[in-house]
Amino acid sequence: MQVPEWMTNAPTPFTSVLVANRGEIAIRILKAIRECGLVGIGIHNDLDSNSMHLDYADKIVHIPGEDLASTYLSSQAIIHAARSMGADAIHPGYGFLSERADFAEEVIESGLIWIGPPPDAIRVMGDKISARESMIQASVPVIPGKSIDVKEGEDPLPQLAAAAAQVGYPLLLKASAGGGGKGMRAVKEPKLLRMEYEAASREATAAFGDGTVYVESLLTGARHIEIQIFADSHGNIIHLNERDCSLQRRHQKVIEEAPSPAMNTDLRKRMGNAAIDAARAVNYEGAGTVEFLLSSNNDFFFLEMNTRLQVEHPVTELITGLDLVHMQLRVASGQELQIGQDEVGITGHSIEARLYAEDPSVGFLPSIGMIAKFQTPQGPGIRIDSGIREGDHVTTSFDPMLAKLIVHAPDRLSAIRRLDHVLSKTVLHGVKSNIDFCREILSTDVFREKGVTTNYLDDGYHSHQTNKPTDATLVIVASAADKFGLQRTQSASNSKTTMSHSGHVQDPFLTLSKKFP
Repeated sequence: MQVPEWMTNAPTPFTSVLVANRGEIAIRILKAIRECGLVGIGIHNDLDSNSMHLDYADKIVHIPGEDLASTYLSSQAIIHAARSMGADAIHPGYGFLSERADFAEEVIESGLIWIGPPPDAIRVMGDKISARESMIQASVPVIPGKSIDVKEGEDPLPQLAAAAAQVGYPLLLKASAGGGGKGMRAVKEPKLLRMEYEAASREATAAFGDGTVYVESLLTGARHIEIQIFADSHGNIIHLNERDCSLQRRHQKVIEEAPSPAMNTDLRKRMGNAAIDAARAVNYEGAGTVEFLLSSNNDFFFLEMNTRLQVEHPVTELITGLDLVHMQLRVASGQELQIGQDEVGITGHSIEARLYAEDPSVGFLPSIGMIAKFQTPQGPGIRIDSGIREGDHVTTSFDPMLAKLIVHAPDRLSAIRRLDHVLSKTVLHGVKSNIDFCREILSTDVFREKGVTTNYLDDGYHSHQTNKPTDATLVIVASAADKFGLQRTQSASNSKTTMSHSGHVQDPFLTLSKKFP
């Protein structure tokens, strides 16, 4: 194939890219690859021969097998698939595979181009303890915390008590290798310390194969702000403004928006510069997100860095007019960034809601079944990112996220109204969903008056759509999730997580809970 004109002067040109993902994620990446004049290669396993993402691939390769460990999470199988199809490069999408330093290294060592950050940056930022240490050295503000080193068979309480005394209550126990809210436990009083530590370590071991936990001060009444950064291999780093992801349920994001209603020009500059310092500290390249917690008095603290695109990246694209996947492809070819910091603007307001097949009336337990009908409205300022269509099945094997409903409008209130319209006109039959729950959130005074914090949905919000599952159900689900996580860790060996229907991380708790409605 002829090299596209835009890549003829690239230091490392390539013409074909294998996307090591599936569902909505693969569709998003494959669209961009085609738009850039490149060949996109899709993959699938035995369960995925009719998956929607394959419709967007120029070439398709089958990886035999049904289990994720030997297909989507097998670096050897994916690299072999890329070579068999003559691919020049591999894009991991933005599932957890994209944050595996060993996979990135294997891709590079195989002679293929890795469309992502350097493996060393992934490794440092993938471990919360090493990330904290790097940020302290780079003078990026971090939440007060304390690492502990519990040996096998050792009673953790003495070290925990000492760390808690130093950090103070309330505190947060966090898995070093964690993500997506797993391996996290809030502790408000000393008598709960051991119990919550054991729960956090057990959950982290099941989800990530690493039960290391550290202690951090619990910042209450804060907002979750993330800064999108981009870096090239020539030393240029810029930020693309912020996203506000404070609307979370059990540390899982529900609604995201850009720009943040809590931001002002000075704060954006200070937080943006801190994010650039964080990226520079690990010699970053490509797209990444530096996440912060913002206190009520506008102090901010480093939370973590995601060394990949985020699920919510569309809201950044809509307010900046930039295509982040196009930028990834150009940076991976060795080109310099085509935009400077002073050229990054903000136009209007964008909000994204995650559409889940779940039942809020029974504690948001996922809803399974066939998608009998799925229709979303179209029009100016509306973007739908989805990997499902009518006839697809939501099963116990996959994460229940069905789509992202994203809008853009001249101002925040107009964006809220537009998103409410999109939700109201979305038709979904065959499974239950969180559509009414999202509409209810958008209508609250707290959200409309810009007062949402990270603990709002869990502690301060009482929905008319929700009820809690019984204690007996939760006990069964938790027990099954622990068992599932252990079995999965043993079978998947070095795999950090499983991949979902949409290409996102599969939460064992959510998956197992579907069996106990």
